Parts: sequence; structure tokens; C-alpha cells
Amino acid sequence: MSVTVFGIRHHGPGSARSLKLALEKLQPDMVLVEGPPDANEILKLAYQEAMKPPVALLAYLPDKPEEAVFYPFAAFSPEWQAIKYAQQNQVPVNFMDLPLAHRFALEASKPEHNSTLPKTQADEPGNYPLDYLGQAAGFDDGESWWEHMFEQRRESEEAFEAVLEAMQHLRKDLNRAESEETLLREAFMRKIIRDAEANGFQNIAVVCGAWHAPALVEMPSKKHDNDLLKGLPKVKVASTWIPWTFSRLTFYSGYGAGVTSPGWYQHLWDYPQDTGITWMTKVARVFRQKKMDTSVAHVIDAFRLAETLAGLRQLSRPGLTELNQATQSVICFGDAWMLDLLFQELIVGKKMGRIPEDVPQVPLQKDLERLQKKLRLMPKAFEQSLTLDLRQTTDLERSKMLHRLSILGIHWGKPQRASGKGTFKEQWSLNWEPELLIKIIEMGVWGNTLEIAATNFIVQKAREITNISEVAELLEKAIPADLEVAVAQLMQRIDALASVSGDITPLMQALIPLAYVSRYGNVRQTDLNLLINLVRSLTIRVSIGLPNACYGLDEDASGTLFEKISEVQSALSLFQDLEIANPWKQALQTLLNSHNVHGLIVGRACRLLADAQEIKEEELGVKFSLALSSAQEPGYAAAWLEGFLKNSGMILLLDEGLWTILNNWVSTLDEETFVQVLPLLRRNFASFTPAERRKIGEKAKNGGANRRTTSRATTLDFNYERAEQALPVVAQLFGLRN
Repeated sequence: MSVTVFGIRHHGPGSARSLKLALEKLQPDMVLVEGPPDANEILKLAYQEAMKPPVALLAYLPDKPEEAVFYPFAAFSPEWQAIKYAQQNQVPVNFMDLPLAHRFALEASKPEHNSTLPKTQADEPGNYPLDYLGQAAGFDDGESWWEHMFEQRRESEEAFEAVLEAMQHLRKDLNRAESEETLLREAFMRKIIRDAEANGFQNIAVVCGAWHAPALVEMPSKKHDNDLLKGLPKVKVASTWIPWTFSRLTFYSGYGAGVTSPGWYQHLWDYPQDTGITWMTKVARVFRQKKMDTSVAHVIDAFRLAETLAGLRQLSRPGLTELNQATQSVICFGDAWMLDLLFQELIVGKKMGRIPEDVPQVPLQKDLERLQKKLRLMPKAFEQSLTLDLRQTTDLERSKMLHRLSILGIHWGKPQRASGKGTFKEQWSLNWEPELLIKIIEMGVWGNTLEIAATNFIVQKAREITNISEVAELLEKAIPADLEVAVAQLMQRIDALASVSGDITPLMQALIPLAYVSRYGNVRQTDLNLLINLVRSLTIRVSIGLPNACYGLDEDASGTLFEKISEVQSALSLFQDLEIANPWKQALQTLLNSHNVHGLIVGRACRLLADAQEIKEEELGVKFSLALSSAQEPGYAAAWLEGFLKNSGMILLLDEGLWTILNNWVSTLDEETFVQVLPLLRRNFASFTPAERRKIGEKAKNGGANRRTTSRATTLDFNYERAEQALPVVAQLFGLRN
């Protein structure tokens, strides 16, 4: 009876190749691989041909799916090669570690528990101690030493003996206190090994992180481990397989598993004999795809430089560092930014794994995958841009799917600003991340299909909200998602909240998104009659309550209401509906004729009515004159002017009458009053565009004369007879007469 321990580095191609050869030589009758024993039941799914790495084992708490941990595997992962060896040779294989049922429970029992369980199977705590070995061998750190000694070696079965001996000395000489979790994990690993021996297996292969190897070779007594593991808490854990990506194998993504360059490692696995020329050929291909001139001579010179660097550093062949430095020098002409182009494309890679269809899935996940296949919109391992034409049936269904996912907090797609005019176009940025599957599992409690889950989720959320504007925002999301049941219930909720609301501001805030939602009516074939009726009802409520809400406000409160009035005006202008427009215009007329309302609001009401041509030109001049008359308090006049002119000063350039009134008002201010209102005037004029400010300045400098604007009060003598003499020449110039 023998137990052979292979200490490896997770996701190391050299370790994987050496392990594969060692297992073929050892021919074990049982293989134990570091991993969660909770997932032994689904381990057999890894045998299927449809399982294409990179993949990850996902374990989570069924009642709290956000409490989850990933165990990623790539083709070059030693653990994956051990599993594949067992499959190909009909040898039983099991995971070996402290079950996650205990680890989750222990984590939850800690004070100030905040889900600190690592999200991935990270490198063992041997990275830092390896620095001693790396520095002793003349390397900068232990990582580069391990890379050179083990990962870039073509085959080295004896490496495992050296690794075991090195780890034994490190653990002994450093005398480092291990964490409680590490001690429990190693004790349970030993327990599983003893169980395998008790079941009659004679030749057991154990594959684990290098740091754990000594603890599995020099075993303490069985009683010691049993005492350590006695009374551990336990929770229920579910597990499944999910696709993984190379980008999620890297450190920089935040969910790394100990390898910064999976694309390079995949290359080492696929081309073990390559000395660098094949890699440089790939580099040239990427640069050419990026429209960069890269010749065969570039490739040859860069390869030769990489070989020279490796020789100077006493390396057997160039590594990624040497190849990158040679690429930067020869092909990139020393520019580091050009080398960055290789990072995502080649060094990290854009590979995404696949899993069999019979892998355990929640119904919501199955429905999403069905939709993805039906709509030909499959997840990719990289960010992609998607433009949808909502006039096309397939694109419309894609839009509905993405909007429904967003409602559930599954942000596979993020909406972007679409170029051009019209509402039939949508722009999305798609970026699939494997951890989105956790959110899918979490949201699975709301329904078995995407439509049902999104409907139930948003309706329940609306029931918990008492702010009408927040419910309106939910309705704005439900319309493009085409959730008919949810839309009807949300409108009922808004109507109920509006009937008991005593504050006008939330009603205005709710009215704005509801009005804008009307843009979807023609493209999405959505029946918006109920929504338009709701907009009419809210408009009447807002119009009735607005004048009273504006009385007696200070400057800050008036500024807030000023913005809301402007936003409501912009939203309601979308409708050509008198039942909506008339009540609103009547409210603005009431504000215009009020005496106890802040000048900022009265000025805005005047401007909105003038733009809507509800005030005649002569009446506008009268209102302007009254607001800026000497009888008015200067602060009120300045505020009125700000409300009237804010964000648009073009009217002063086009209307000489208003210009004259403003100019006369400013001219009559004494020094003290002028200093008092100057900050208000400056703030107002600062809202104009630079071109408007420049033209207003030129006009004021010229004493009010505007060479490009004809005053309505100016009459010029026009000689029609002389003008007619020029017509034949003009017609000939424009080709209107031969």
C-alpha cells in the first residue's frame, strides 16, 4: 500500500505536463485531487467530451447564492490533467479538502462575518516563502524562479521530489504558524487519504498545492486529526459547473487564481517544444490585425534578440519576459503602449470554456441559455459592442432580454448612447462575466423564466416603495422590457400613491420619466393608452398643485422647483395632446400673474409661455418691462431675468425690444444696487454658450447696434427697381436660366 504525493502549482503548464507523465508511470488505482468533496457527485461531468476548459466548479449556499466560491480549471491545470487521466484510464477520482459545508459554516460563525471566503481557489500560502528559494537561486522572487524551474520545463518527473524536499525545508526552517483554516484543511485531506486506504486502494496518487505536500507525507496520528475535526459546524452546499474565461484566471481581474498570463500558459501547453518562434509568429499576426506593419524580418530579429537575452540571463530558452522585451525593442520601436495591444489579445487571451447541457442548472439559467441560442446572442469572453435596430423582430427580442436581465441586476449588457436620431436604435456594451451566473442563481427564486422572474421582482420591489418617483423609474424600466403584467400593476401603484401624495415635487419627478417612456410606443408595439391616461391624470394633479407649491419659497427651494418645472416642460413637449398641454399652460399662466412667487420661477414661466407662443410679442415686452421696472426690488428683477434667460441668451440677440429694456434697466441701477445684483447677472450670463456671450459683448460694445440683426423698429428704404436689374445675373449663376 503506497501513497504518492504530487505537489503542484495551480494552473502551471509545466506542473501539468510533468504530472501527466508521472501518473502514466505510476498507474495509480485511486486519484485524489485538491478540491471540495461536496462536488464529488458532479465530478463525473468533467469526463464528457462537451466539457471544454476553461471551466470552473461553482459551489454556493442554496439559500444565499451570493455566498459562493469558484474552483477554476484550464487545460494546463495539473488538477484537470489528473481528472482527465482518471477518466481515460477508468480510475476512480475524488476531491480532497475540507468540505465547503464546513468552511462556509465556520466563516459564518466568525464575528463580523462579511463573506471573506476566497472567491476562487487561489494559490497556496507558499508564494511568499518561495521568495527565499528564488532569491537564493539569483531570481528576483519566488514566482519567476518557479516559472523557470518548473513551468517552462518540457518534462521532469523528478521535479516533484525536489518540490517536496524544498517545501519540507521551508515549512521546517521558517517555523511559520499556519492558520486554523489551513490546519483543518490539511487534517481533512489526511482523513480522506486514510479513508481511501481503508477502502482497499493500494496505489493512491495525491495531487495538491505544493505547500500542503509535506503535511500529507508526514502524517500525525489519526486521533490527532479526528480531535481537530470534531464538532465542526455544517451547512447545505450546492455545486455545479460553469464556463470560465482566461481573463478570470488573472490577478488583475480581482478574481485571479494565480496566473497572470493564461494565454502564454496555453501556448506553453500547446507547443511544449517552441523556443519562441511560434509565439513571435502569433505576435506578428496580432499586430497585423491591428493594422501595424510587421514583417518576417521583424519576427526573426525579435526572436534572435529574445534568445540573446535568455543566454545573457543563463536561461535555457526565452521566457515571456524576454519575448516581451524583444517585441518592444524590435517591433514596437521601444513604445510600451504598443506592447499593451498584446496583453488582452494574446498574453491573457480571450478564450471561454463550454459545459455540457446536462450540467445542473436552475430553470432561470436554462431559459436564458434558450433565449441566447434562439436570438443568436451568445456570451463572449471579451467586451463587444451591439447595435440593435428595434424595427427588426430579432433585435427587438434581444433588447427585451437585455432589459429584463438589467431589471434583475444581471448586467450582461450596459446601455450606451446611440448615435443619430430616432428611437428605433439601441446601443449596448456586452461583457459576460462568469460570476453573473451567481446572480442568475440568486434571481432564480423569482421565477423559472426570464419574463416571469423580471415581472415578479419589479412588482414586489414596487410594493415596498412609497416614493412615487421611484415607482415611476421602475415603470420606465418595465416598458422597454415588455413586461405587460408589471406595467399594469406599476401604473396602479403610481395612481394609488398619487392620490394620497401631498407633495408636488415627487409627482413632478414621477411625471418626467412617464412622459419620456412614450417614445417607445411606435417601435416596440406597446399599448401605451393606459400610460398616456396616467400621464394626463398626473399632469392635472401637478398643474393644480404647482401654484400653491411655489408660494413663499426661498432661493434654494425655488432653484430646485425651477429645475423640475423645466424638466416637466421638456417631457410634456413630447405630447401633441391638449388634455396634457392645456392644464400645464394654465398653471404657468397662474405663476406668471402671481405676486408671492420667487422671481426665478415667474421668469421661467414667462419664458416657457413665450416659447410656446402663448404670449404675444407686445405682451412679452410688457412683462419684461414690468419685471425690470424701477418699482421692482433689484434682487427680484435679477432673479426674474435669470429665470427668463437661463441657458439661452439668443433671444437678446434677436429681439431688440427686450435688449433695450434690459439695457435701460442696467443703466438706471445705482452703484450699490449694481454691485448687489452683479453676482446674479454673472451667474445668469455664465449659463450662455461662449458664442452667445461673445455676440452679446460685441452688441453691448457697439451701443446695442447689431450688424447681423435687423431691429423690428428699424425701417430701411429699399430700391426694388435696382434689385430687379440684378435678378437675371443671379438666375444665370444658379443655373435657372440659360
